[in-house]
Amino acid sequence: MIVVNSKQAKEFIKAVDALVAEKGIDKAIVIEAMESGMANAYKKNTGLSNVKAKVNEETGQIRLFTYKTVVDTDNLENDNLELDDKTQISLADARKIVDDIKEGETIDTEVKIVPEEFGRVAVLSAKQIIVQKVKEAEKNLVNEEFKDKQDEILIGTLSREDSKNYYVDLGRAHGVLPKDEIIPGEKLQMGSSIKVYVSKIEIGTKGIFILLSRSHYGFVKRLLESEIPELSDGTVMLYSVARDAGNRSKIAVYTDYDKVDPVGAIIGEKGTRINRVLSQLNGEKIDVILYDKDPVKFIQNALSPAKDVEVKIIDEKNKEALAIVNDENSSLAIGKKGQNVKLASRLTKYKISIKKLGELNEE
Repeated sequence: MIVVNSKQAKEFIKAVDALVAEKGIDKAIVIEAMESGMANAYKKNTGLSNVKAKVNEETGQIRLFTYKTVVDTDNLENDNLELDDKTQISLADARKIVDDIKEGETIDTEVKIVPEEFGRVAVLSAKQIIVQKVKEAEKNLVNEEFKDKQDEILIGTLSREDSKNYYVDLGRAHGVLPKDEIIPGEKLQMGSSIKVYVSKIEIGTKGIFILLSRSHYGFVKRLLESEIPELSDGTVMLYSVARDAGNRSKIAVYTDYDKVDPVGAIIGEKGTRINRVLSQLNGEKIDVILYDKDPVKFIQNALSPAKDVEVKIIDEKNKEALAIVNDENSSLAIGKKGQNVKLASRLTKYKISIKKLGELNEE
């Protein structure tokens, strides 16, 4: 046995338990790594290939074994092969030791005498393998935890920044939040808690890469779903979202229930529901639009707050529409720097052209 007294055994198990607690990995992985390290060290020390180690999880004792594979010598003779005494044992000899043993099983013999120089080599070898196994286990745990988190909102802590990115501590992993993906105008403080949208996840040989955003339209979508029960239970459906981060978003909603007002469900009494979302968007506004299967009505709704808008579908195949407005509603339909019509186009998936009624008459 490699562990020669109870004190060493207890210290070993204590160290394993501490490692398991710190890294949050399965104890069996650490034990397996220790066994593999000890067996490999003994193989190098003796030149033997058929060696395995066994760790007693309760006592901490480590035992080494050589093993031989049981073979049927009749089969060897048929294949013109000879028995390898170092790694094989005949079925007849094996059954003198274990009555019901079968071909292909192994006979173990415990190593009673361990070379003096083995201890140091074994510890180094075992340490290397344990470190490697623990890293692999940690990476697998992280991959498993985050692999399904794309397009979801996570809560993390701002841990550091450089000239281009913020780095968000998400627990087992860190995510990258580019500075051009935050909400324009917002000020972030190191150490503060922050909600982030997972826009991309890549799992590679070096680990996991998590790209985060707060300006992505999905951030608004997930915030709404977390704050509006009707969205999360399917009573109200979110058809589409168009966003100009930091300024304005438009969302289109609908329902299959006649007695439910989808727009009212989102806004809430006196705006309480929508305000909970707005409070997390650094002054950004949200227009709640009623979706309609009729593209004409949908585009009219999307161009809100403009009223009295006449819409004509110019090219259904290429999704092109013309919106005709009077002078009074022209600026509302277009919006500041064209923002309203741009968001309406993205919301409806139609390329919308705005023309005043007077201009159209002249043409």
